[in-house]
Amino acid sequence: MIIFPDRPILNAITLTITFSGVGIVMMLLAYRLIDAITPASLSKEIVDNKNLAVAVLVGSLILGTSIIIAAALLG
Repeated sequence: MIIFPDRPILNAITLTITFSGVGIVMMLLAYRLIDAITPASLSKEIVDNKNLAVAVLVGSLILGTSIIIAAALLG
């Protein structure tokens, strides 16, 4: 996809910002979906109850989801 054919640097910067934004939005949606599926609020469990196991679980889910999203965006 070429947005600025005569300026390759500007094209690369624009595509990087666009795909980064898409990836961040998809990660937020994935986190909300995971939070909706689980019986308790993940944020409340991590912050209020200081549940380390839930924090590790959420971290691994976010990392796994981000790898899948990055692979999908790269093609």
